[in-house]
Amino acid sequence: MKVNFEKRTLRTQLTTRGGGIEIRLDNLKNGKYNGQKMTAYQNYLGGGMLGGIGSDCTIIDFREDNYLLKLSIELKKYFCELMYTDFEDFENMPLQAY
Repeated sequence: MKVNFEKRTLRTQLTTRGGGIEIRLDNLKNGKYNGQKMTAYQNYLGGGMLGGIGSDCTIIDFREDNYLLKLSIELKKYFCELMYTDFEDFENMPLQAY
C-alpha cells in the first residue's frame, strides 16, 4: 500500500508527551471514503512514559474494512517516523495507564 500521508495531512501535533496526526481519506478507493478522516495518536502515560500508538477514524466500523485497517497500521508507522521512534517499540504498549 503506497499512500502519500504528507499530502493528506490535515493536522499534526508532535510533542514529548505524544501527539497525533490526522489525514483526509478523500480520493481513496474510487471516492468510497470522501469526507472521512483517520488519525494516529500517542498518549502520555505519566512519569515520562509514552503509551502505545492508537488509531481512529470517522468511519465507525473501520476495523472491519481490510483496506482501512491496513491504512491505519501504515499511518501509525508514519506517525512513529515523525516522532523518531520505532513502531515495534510501541506496537503492543497500552494506550492508557488505567
